Amino acid sequence: MVSATSMSSSFQLIVIILIRYSYKAEGLQSIGELLNHTIGNTTTYYIRLDDDPSADRTATFLGDVTLQIQKVCDDLGSHPILSKAPAINALGFSQGGQFLRAYVERCNNPRVENLVTFGSQHNGISEFQECATNDWLCQTWRGVLKGNAWGSFSQSRLVPAQYYRDPEDLHSYLEFSNFLADINNERKVKNDTYKENMKKLGRFAMFMFADDTTVVPKESAFFSEVNTTSDEVRKLQDRDIYREDWIGLRFLDEERKLEFRLAEGGHMQLSDSTLTDAFNRYFKSRSRARLD
Repeated sequence: MVSATSMSSSFQLIVIILIRYSYKAEGLQSIGELLNHTIGNTTTYYIRLDDDPSADRTATFLGDVTLQIQKVCDDLGSHPILSKAPAINALGFSQGGQFLRAYVERCNNPRVENLVTFGSQHNGISEFQECATNDWLCQTWRGVLKGNAWGSFSQSRLVPAQYYRDPEDLHSYLEFSNFLADINNERKVKNDTYKENMKKLGRFAMFMFADDTTVVPKESAFFSEVNTTSDEVRKLQDRDIYREDWIGLRFLDEERKLEFRLAEGGHMQLSDSTLTDAFNRYFKSRSRARLD
């Protein structure tokens, strides 16, 4: 989800991304309604990769993430209202969180003031999501992902493969990853623009679902790395991405702009109280303060 605030009025704009649902999904509409009820005077904009809801939902699993992010950059940059906003706020659910972060790093026009993510895979996934027993299509694609995650087809067409990160095979990850290794600035040659754009955030709040079994490891929501053998958790602050400040996370933390929040329940089991608190904390209070 992304929101934009005008300095001359209380008009706000919110952009929402949600995994495996189209921008027309009923769940997204209800979140927009709750947002409007909570902070008022809000127009909600739902990011879409295709105007057709069915094709938009398909694009959450099939597509080249690099091209998808560029489309979002182009759409927001040319939007008749958003493009004129001095700043926007962003709320991303699940994989939408790291996609919105990629927007900040690569484009950030209009600029994001507050970025809030729920259950996102900022440090990737080490296992692909399980499928329902009778979901043969899901099982077929999962077989392709497990069998050839680093192949050109998977890295250019299957979205989960593009944020797959096996800590036991970082060599392949750094060589073949189409998306995550780039936006996390993990390769030898760093992109300074990514870091500078992230440093422009007013706040970056990351929510991890306490009982998340869909995202493996769930601690990826906090940029933590988990040893797949011992399950030992290495926190962000103990990793080179933080210590050498590859994407500005240490800067944000030292400026007290980086927040780690825990949400009760499993993956995407969002309560109205959790959302309302986030809206008030990151969108209403700070935006109102800037307007007064």
